[in-house]
Amino acid sequence: MKPLRVALLGCGVVGTEVVRLLGEQSDDLAARVGAPLELAGIAVRRPDRVREGVDPALLTTDAENLVTRDDVDIVIEVIGGIEPARSLMLAAMKAGKSVVTANKALLAEDGATLFAAAREYGADLYYEASVAGAIPLLRPLRESLVGDRVHRVLGIVNGTTNYILDQMDTHGAGFNEALEEAQALGYAEADPTADVEGFDAAAKAAILAQLAFHTPVTAADVHREGITEVSAADVAGAKEMDSVVKLLAICERVPDEQGRNGRGVSVRVYPAMIPRSHPLASVREAYNAVFVEAESAGSLMFYGAGAGGAPTASAVLGDLVAVARNVVAGTTGPVEVTYASLPPLPMGETVTRYYVQLDVADRSGVLATVAEEFAKHGVSIQAVRQEGQGDEAQLVVVTHRAPDAALSATVASLHGLDSVREVASVMRVEGDE
Repeated sequence: MKPLRVALLGCGVVGTEVVRLLGEQSDDLAARVGAPLELAGIAVRRPDRVREGVDPALLTTDAENLVTRDDVDIVIEVIGGIEPARSLMLAAMKAGKSVVTANKALLAEDGATLFAAAREYGADLYYEASVAGAIPLLRPLRESLVGDRVHRVLGIVNGTTNYILDQMDTHGAGFNEALEEAQALGYAEADPTADVEGFDAAAKAAILAQLAFHTPVTAADVHREGITEVSAADVAGAKEMDSVVKLLAICERVPDEQGRNGRGVSVRVYPAMIPRSHPLASVREAYNAVFVEAESAGSLMFYGAGAGGAPTASAVLGDLVAVARNVVAGTTGPVEVTYASLPPLPMGETVTRYYVQLDVADRSGVLATVAEEFAKHGVSIQAVRQEGQGDEAQLVVVTHRAPDAALSATVASLHGLDSVREVASVMRVEGDE
């Protein structure tokens, strides 16, 4: 068959790897697709910049013209961000081109517009690389488990924060020290805000929830907390509980009062303690791992490299082959169906366990006073431990499962007690269901 022509938007770390893999594996890819794959052009902002292994003749600054050219069959978008990525992808699909993207931020903010365009113009929109790098996660949700009912998705989806927390746990590093090391190794950007404040993980959680529950979810629906407030004392407290701190993305289908899975969805990202016996506790350095809990399939775990140029490019190439096969066959793949329309539930309704560390006055009656405040707000205490004496006295409380709103009210009232000098730490406890 005649070659399928591919337009590439962006030629940074991931884009360069895509070019390299297309060249090195051209014969194998042609055999898998049923037609050769050729680069028609690469849209970049700075064409004069030297890019190793990239033919300068392919570079152009006119991205809009590239994606609408008659000789282009498929468009790969790896420039990231909202604009011009959204406009270029919409223009490509309107012109009849299928699109492969790694753009988690855009999918989490306005995926509905892109999915609608794919349906309207009969184009494919594939985006495996947008979540968890090379780990095949979205396609199982999108295709393999489409006949099942997914109840929960729980996992580590940001390698930067996992590396930082792992260094704090295994080597006793402070947050800033671990962050600097992550930056030196290339795991963290010069501006790490998107990672350490949880924005990256929240975007991925929105994508996972939309696929898992067939319902519209955007990044704005995700409760987000980062790891910048995680202290050495938090990590030490987790160790005393034989636990470890991880930044978790959690997506849950919440049943109604009759036990039906229809009241809404809870989607959140925050640091939490998980038992060292849990498989996620052993996920080290910059790796990702995600559990999917389905009604019939049970618990499934996906693990691997969640970021980096080569792993992400591998996912992009996988989508490219799938889309190219559809082009050869004259068909398209599955399109997202958000028929469920389950409402996102407020964080206050989320039910989990909590670890609360208090600096308290070392005198009789303190424990009873603190316990009374927990009981007043309906939060049941599972375990209590007191450490130190005098000005160094600390009280550690671990609760049973309770609504987040009840715990927040409890903490607010604890601040007003004369016997409590400071609420030193509040952290959720997950993974022991």
